[in-house]
Formats: sequence, structure tokens, C-alpha cells
Amino acid sequence: MLHPLLCLCSVPSVATPATEPFRDVVVDSDNTIVKSNSVLAIRDGVIEDADGNGVIHIVGHGITVEFTSAPLVGAAPGTAPDRMKGIGIVVTGKNVTLRGARISGYRVGIEAKEATRLWIEDCHVLDGFRQHLGSTPKAEDPSDWLAPHDNDANEWVEKYGAAFCIEDSSQVTVSDSTARKVQNGLILDRVDKSLVYDNDFSFLSGWGLALWRSSHNIVSRNAFDFCIRGYSHGVYNRGQDSAGILVFEQCSKNDFLENSATHGGDGFFAFAGKEALGEAQPADGRELNLERLGNNDNVLLGNDFSFAAAHGIECTFSFGNKLVRNRLTYNAICGVWGGYSSHTLIADNIFEYNGDAGYGLERGGINIEHGSANRILDNGFKRNVCGVHLWWDEDAHLANTPWAQANGVACADNVVAGNSFYGDELAVHLRQAENTLLGDNRMRSVERELDRDESSTTSQAPQDLVTWKIPKVEVHGENRPVGARSHLRGRDKIVLTEWGPYDGETPFLQRIADRDGAHVYRLLGPAELLDAEAGEHLRVRLVDSVRPPEVHVSVEEAGGILPYRLRVYTSEADLEAAAVLASAAWKVKVFAWTKDPREDEAGWRTESYDFVSFDVPVLDLAYAMGGPSELEVASDVVLDAALPSDHFGTIAETTLSVPAGTWKVRTVSDDGIRLWIDGKLLIDDWTWHAPTVHEAHFSVSIQKTVTVRVEHFELDGLAVLEVGFDRAEG
Repeated sequence: MLHPLLCLCSVPSVATPATEPFRDVVVDSDNTIVKSNSVLAIRDGVIEDADGNGVIHIVGHGITVEFTSAPLVGAAPGTAPDRMKGIGIVVTGKNVTLRGARISGYRVGIEAKEATRLWIEDCHVLDGFRQHLGSTPKAEDPSDWLAPHDNDANEWVEKYGAAFCIEDSSQVTVSDSTARKVQNGLILDRVDKSLVYDNDFSFLSGWGLALWRSSHNIVSRNAFDFCIRGYSHGVYNRGQDSAGILVFEQCSKNDFLENSATHGGDGFFAFAGKEALGEAQPADGRELNLERLGNNDNVLLGNDFSFAAAHGIECTFSFGNKLVRNRLTYNAICGVWGGYSSHTLIADNIFEYNGDAGYGLERGGINIEHGSANRILDNGFKRNVCGVHLWWDEDAHLANTPWAQANGVACADNVVAGNSFYGDELAVHLRQAENTLLGDNRMRSVERELDRDESSTTSQAPQDLVTWKIPKVEVHGENRPVGARSHLRGRDKIVLTEWGPYDGETPFLQRIADRDGAHVYRLLGPAELLDAEAGEHLRVRLVDSVRPPEVHVSVEEAGGILPYRLRVYTSEADLEAAAVLASAAWKVKVFAWTKDPREDEAGWRTESYDFVSFDVPVLDLAYAMGGPSELEVASDVVLDAALPSDHFGTIAETTLSVPAGTWKVRTVSDDGIRLWIDGKLLIDDWTWHAPTVHEAHFSVSIQKTVTVRVEHFELDGLAVLEVGFDRAEG
């Protein structure tokens, strides 16, 4: 369906395969070949891709392949997602229509190569490969970061898998399809002149849609929501290069229309590419003219890029893109990050409440570093930390790239006109910005209208630079994904499990805290909490007076390590969680210091004698941006001491009764930490660092009581100290 209000441009249509008789094919083994119009019936059970080249091979040209309702399953129930392998369906024929497939248990659901005029319709990959995530609600694991910068050797699909992967093809259509419980939804690798509409690739741990060297495509009315990793609400907002839509390495003249890409690492993440920047040479040895090379002349119209862990739109090192009538609200860092971009039109968008978790001066509605001739027109800004921030600074690494030498790095001649600012902390911020053109911006209840340094200059915007036209585009699809998940508004709805984002649709048991010596779980989803049990020597308490309801697990007698398996009964499913409770009597000493423990440890230890103390059953001190005197568990004497939020130390000791076996001690710290068990130093990171996870193993041959000692110092900013125990794997 075409949008009735928007102008059309010519896009090649997908040919319909010729009509011929269909034959019934039973798929009961690997390497099933399909050459003609067929209806495929999948036998029950698992069909592994033993040789890694695909279970079903569609090689015929001009054919239609349909599926009965039985799913194609590649892994046994209970298989860990990161152990799923192989490919479900491989298409190499041209002018193929593929309809009605249900797939699970593979590294790649459907892969197509050199498949001109392929049409994938009503196909659903509902379980597949995804990486195990090391990040927890308390701390980020840097190994979870994705690496999108290289894909010429198919690195994306080899590392991360996908529900759908299409390579070296044109005039492809993907419609009415779904991806769930996989890492990536749809990868388009060197795909041109194609259509992607009415799909739902949401709740993924990587990218909803990823384009590599793909141009002249239309992407409209799809849902790419909750494609995210690297987020813990109120603790860290990294995103780790996850995105609803990823666009890398010279993808130009694509139209992204009326899509919903909310709650992503970024909503839309576009980067010109290493080759475009001159940091990598073309594999075929050709010479590149880097002038005006990037992801250029793309249109983003009518999309929702809200609630991102980082940026609503990141579009850098590119030219001539048009960002029009999009919604960008409550993004943690900023609505649009447009570093090193030029001749971008940013018009008639909504920017609201952006920048609450920004990084320094990178925050708010629109942030553009080293950008020129960009036009920011007729947008609505409301209660952003900063509305528009334009600047130039010393950036030697990027300024010396071949791309920068060819295209320049000035922050100059940008237009900010016709916008409305309401309630923003700062409307326009200019730093070393040359000749910013201002005109007819409306300010209401703004704390500061303009902040510019002495080297920034402004002038009146001429009329020819403040007029603009809506891009001529062609919208496909019947769906209306924008606003369809309004009940999930807010970044607090982002809940990450060890395998990716929680979908909000099924019962899920999430451990949220260690509180008063108890493990606290909450039951998410539509199910009713009925009962729970955890075994002997444990107390289980149901708390259904709060929403979501909670389950508290505690030991009958503190002072030791006790493994348990919690079983929770709900109206829809029985859920389980395994953990180790280490409830003890921690004696915690806290103190202020002036001697840097990294440089004068003896002086720091001397200062530690002037301490105040409190007792806790579990060492889980979420200082956040405060200090010991702001902890809920702190005693009155600690509260009265009014210790600072920076430059404080913590020394904690306890004894634990440990069963025979090998155990893992796990810490989360910001900043320095050391941990001893029975006088043996097991963890030593006496440095300034962000929240970091450390693990060490120790063994006891018989049940015995051990002494645990922890030392911690905080320099500045966020602070956390957590110690936990678990069984060592294997």
C-alpha cells in the first residue's frame, strides 16, 4: 500500500514467478534440494545442518516455495543459544518467492546469495543464535561490544548470526516477517533497489536491520524496537553498538519511512565506513576519491527513534541526508549525533527530554561536531538538557584521516532557524563554531537561550536557507508500528537478560537485588504469582503487594554459603532460578581519605584508622553518585559522619562456612579493589576504573570456615562495591 499523501519515486517492482503446478515435498533430512514450485512439509524433530551449508537449498529460478505450518528446527530443546549452528534455508535461485516458513535453532534462519527478485513473505525465525552476554545489571562487560566496522568477509553473519541474511542481490522484497530470540533480524549485504516493509524484528540483542554497502532501498513501516545490549537503567547506558537500524560503509539513497526503532542502543546508527575514511583500502585495489564519500542522501522520514541507550540517530561522516518529521524523545545521550556531517537537513522533528544521561557536553537534542552547512529548521525542542550543540575541537586522530583531508573538518555555516524551544536547560550552545546562521527561533521558559564562546560567530540566516520541501518518497506497507508499543514507553522498560532484551510477553523471573540478606526476584509479564519453593534451610516469601510481585529467598541461619534452586509457580508457567546465597555478618568500615591509595598506600591505610562502621548481611554497596553516608543500610553514626561522595575508602571483613568444592568469588567495583580469602590475595585491581567485574576461584577439601577481607577506594563519579559467590563451572 502506498501512502496517499507522499510523492512517489520510481522503484523497481519484484516480479511474480510464473504459475506452474506445485508438488508436495517432505523435508526429513539435511541438503534437501528444491528446484520447482513446491509446498514443503517439515517432519517432526530436529534436522541439523550437519555440513554447515544449509538444510533446504532453493536453487530453482522463477519458482514459489511455500511451507506448511510445521517448523524447521535445527537444535534440540534446551540447547544454549550460543551453541546453535548451521543454516535453515539457502536461496541461490533468482525470481524466487518464499512464503510461510517457520524456523528455529540455527545460526542463520534464511540466507540468500545472488538472489535477484527474491520475495520473502510471512516467514518467521523465532529462536536462533545469539551471544551470551556478560554484562549484568550492576556492571558492563566490555567483551559484549559489537564490531560492525568490518563485513567484507561476511564477518557479521559469521560472528553474530541472523534471522535473515541477503547478500549480493537486487530487487528483493522482505515483508510481513518476524524475528525473535535471535541476535540480528535482517542483514542486507550489498543489496540494492529492494523493499523491506511490514516486518517486526524487535527484542533482539544486536541489530534489527543492518545494511552494508547497500543503496537505493526502501525500508518502511517496520518495527525494530528493543534491539539492545549494554544497558542497565540508572546504572549505565552504553548500547555497545547495538541498534534498531545499522547502516555501514557507503550506503546511500535509501529511504527509511515510518519505522519504529525505539529502545535501541541507537535507534539509527550510520557510519561512513573504514574504507570511506581512508582507513582501509578497497579489496579490489581500486583508487577511491574520498571527496563526499559516506552514507549519503538517505531520507529518514516519519520514524520514531526514542528511548535509546545512546543516540536516537547517529549519522556521521556523511553528506546530504534528510532527517524529517521523526520523533526523538528520552534518548539517554542525544536525539541526533551528527559528527563530521555536512549538508544535512534536520527539519520538523520532535526532540523532547533528551540528554539526561549524556557524557559531558555531548547531550541533548542535536549534537554536531565538525559539521558544516547543516540546516536545523522548524523542529520542536522540549525540556532537553541542551537543544542544539555545535562545536569544533582538537581531534587529531580523525582530523588526520584521508577523509578529513579531502572533505575538511570545519564547524561552519550551519543554520538554526524557525525552531521552537520550550523548557530546555540551554537552547543553543556554540563552541568554536564559525558563522552559525540564526533566524526566528522561538524561546519559552528556557533557562539559557544562547551560550557561545568568544571564537563563535553568528549572523542572520537568509531566506533561501530556511525554506525546505518534504522529500519525495514511496511508503509501502499496511502496518503502523509508530506508537504501537506505547505501553512500553520509557527506558526503564529495557530489561536485559543474559541472552538479550526481555520481550514483555512471557513470564520472566528477574533477580533484582540482594536486600537484607535475601535474594530478591521479581516476576515480569502477564502471569499471576501463585507459589514458590527453594529447599531446606531456606525461607521463601511472596510479596504480591508490589507490582511486579516479588519473591524473597533468605537463609534460616546466616554465616555460610548455601546453593539453592528456586522454583516459582505462576498461572502460565513454572519458572526456575539457581543461585548461591552467601549470608554473613560483614563488618564494614568506611572513611574519608586525602592520600591517594595508588601513590601512598601507607598513608591511605593510616587514614583508614579514622573510620565509622556498620554491619550488613551481604556486601552489595550501590554507592552510585553518593557516598557511604547516603546508603540506606548505613548506621546512624555513618549518616552523622557525612562522609564525602568522592575520595572515600571501604574495608570489609566477614567469615563464611564454605561447603567442600571449588567456588567462584565475583566482585563488581568502581574504583580500586583487593580481595583476600584466608590471607591469600585473589583479586587485585588497585586502579581507577569504571564498574568492572572480577572473578577468582578457590577450593576447600572439606567444609570449613574462611575469612574474607575486601578493600576498596573511590576516586570520583560513580561508585559500587559488590561481592558474591557461586559454584565454579565444571
